[in-house]
This record gives sequence, C-alpha cells and structure tokens, in this order.
Amino acid sequence: MKQLSSIFLSGIVLFFVSCSGSGTEDKKAADSTATTVTAPAPAPFKPFDVAVIKHKVKNFDKWKVAYLSHDSVRKAYGLTDAGLSRGLKDSNTVIVTELVSDVQKAKEFSMLPNLKEAMKKGGVVGAPTFDFIHVIRYDTTKANNPNRLEVVHKVKDFSAWLKVFDNEGSATRAGYGMVDKGLARGIDDSTMVYILFVVTDTAKAMARGNSPELKKIMTDAGVVGAPRIDMFKDEQ
Repeated sequence: MKQLSSIFLSGIVLFFVSCSGSGTEDKKAADSTATTVTAPAPAPFKPFDVAVIKHKVKNFDKWKVAYLSHDSVRKAYGLTDAGLSRGLKDSNTVIVTELVSDVQKAKEFSMLPNLKEAMKKGGVVGAPTFDFIHVIRYDTTKANNPNRLEVVHKVKDFSAWLKVFDNEGSATRAGYGMVDKGLARGIDDSTMVYILFVVTDTAKAMARGNSPELKKIMTDAGVVGAPRIDMFKDEQ
C-alpha cells in the first residue's frame, strides 16, 4: 500500500510591545502535525487466459474424486483449478474452469490419451468440449448468488459489438437480473464472444433472453447466428 505523509509546521507568532520604558514580550508557539493518508489506486486489470471444459458425468461425487486425483497432471501442463460449476437444469453437466499459463501446453493436455482414460474412469459421458478464451474483463467481487449465465456468440466485428454492449450499460442488464461478471474472446477465433453474468433473478434473466428487444439489439450489434446460452451453479 502506498502511503503519503505530509507534516506541516505552523503557529509561530511573535508579539513585541514597548510602553513607558518597560516592555513585555509575549511569545506563542504551537506546532501542529497533520498526516494525510492516500488510498492506493486499484491495480490495473490484467487480461488472462482460461480453458473451459464442459461434459456430462454419471455421478458427480464419484467424478469429482477422479478429477481431484488428476490435479498434478493439470499442473504439469500449466493449468490451475479456478472454478467448478454444475448445470442448473442438469446437475450432472459439469463446467470446469482452468487458468492457463501456456495455451499450447493446455491444448496438448486436452489431447492426452490418458486424459480420455481418466475421464472415462471418472464417469464422463460423451465427448467433452474445450474452449480456450482470453478474458478481457472480470469482476473479482464475491457474489452472494451462486447462479451464473453464460452467453456465447459469434460477431461480425468485435469493436462494433462492444460499442453496442457498452451503450446498453451494466445497470440496464442488472435491472433484468444479470450482473456483469466477465467478458472474453476466443483465442483461436477472436470473433467468438463469451459473456458471464451473475444471475440475481432467473425469471427476469430468462424473459430478457427471449425478448424481441434483445434480439434486435444483438442483430444491430452484428451477432451471427443463434447464441449458446448456459445456466449453471457455481460450486466454489
């Protein structure tokens, strides 16, 4: 924490009066010290990369034991556990978020034969999906509500889309029960946009998602095709 202190010396005043051959001297001195503490400026946000892995499992508790036992392998490939969530509609749909220190090594990890074996042993059903994304905005404030909404879509031009998104404003989205949490772009395809919200009102959020007004806003912003929308619960 950066702290600045200022010391001010004041209050030294001399009075001298002479009268009828006699004089008195009155000296008043006062020292006052004031210290001003300046709060540190918040550290500038530093973008980071993550891998988001989604798949279904037969039994969440059994899968989690297998997942945790594979931690050393993930670390060897520069991955750090950052989040674990489950689908709201289907609690056996699992979303794992890993911080990525080296994108190439993370991609190598996703192709490991023993990863497929470990997933199969842990009860993973079907093929998992891996999204490698570059996070450009993220609110680290702890949310009281664990429910999350992720919207993924492709845009024609990211700068044009972002202008429309920012013009709508976070306060407007919060009024519909969706509090901005994160914003990211695809690493392999930067026209893929990933938006993460904390859901404070599920009914409002779903109504907004199906509203003609929002569809028009997205069309005007240059969104291509139908968005992918997932609702899930943060387990951490």
